[in-house]
Amino acid sequence: MEFAAPRVSVTPKRDDAGMEPDFISRLRTQLGGPRDGALLRFSLGNALLGQGDAGGAAVALREALAFDPHYSAAWKLLGRALAEDGDTAAAIAAFEHGIAVARARGDEQAMKEMGVFLRRLQKQGGA
Repeated sequence: MEFAAPRVSVTPKRDDAGMEPDFISRLRTQLGGPRDGALLRFSLGNALLGQGDAGGAAVALREALAFDPHYSAAWKLLGRALAEDGDTAAAIAAFEHGIAVARARGDEQAMKEMGVFLRRLQKQGGA
């Protein structure tokens, strides 16, 4: 019986977030430029959270919400970042607000996902 040799990836090395190591710096160079907005700030927050910088992610996500306070995905990620940063009360508030925003927009999936995160935090004794 023959055994196949394991496949070896030849793709460039990437960080834990699955992004190129300089991705965050490339996003930061666009801040304040013509492409700055909710999506750019959301992308930065997502990348920072993937790198383990929950506090920096929360800042970027709050900035995304300043551009678009109806951005359901930003509310969800903000709640996660705040929870990972240890600010349970603020995470609960973000999820509650995000659920209200998602409900108003008819974004059922985001509403359900945030509800799951919210219940988990509440079970942990956050509320």
